[in-house]
Amino acid sequence: MFQLDVRDRKPLYEQIKEKMKALIISRALKTDERIPSVRELAQSLTINPNTIQKAYKDLETEGFIYSVRAKGSFVAPLDKKANLARRNELVQELEKIVAELLYLDEPQEQLLTLIQSIYRQKKEV
Repeated sequence: MFQLDVRDRKPLYEQIKEKMKALIISRALKTDERIPSVRELAQSLTINPNTIQKAYKDLETEGFIYSVRAKGSFVAPLDKKANLARRNELVQELEKIVAELLYLDEPQEQLLTLIQSIYRQKKEV
């Protein structure tokens, strides 16, 4: 499914969480699709199941996955109301990034072009 970088300074559970989010956001994993169980992924990546469990718990808290007892974990459908807090966090991050780029004299036209390009790429997926 994916590889982890043991030399990365990020904890393994964060790497797992980010990679799973990337698969969900890119729609490589579809809504209501079953994701590997904690045990399956732990065996596949040869790491402690508790590490996977922590990543899955965070993903569930953030609304990316949901669990069904005795069935497993699945990709959660997009819930715009539930994701409002995360959206606000991301907008604040974007504001900080744009402010720093402006400080570095990045022209507004280039920023807008970049955002439009990213938006088009992601909408095509």
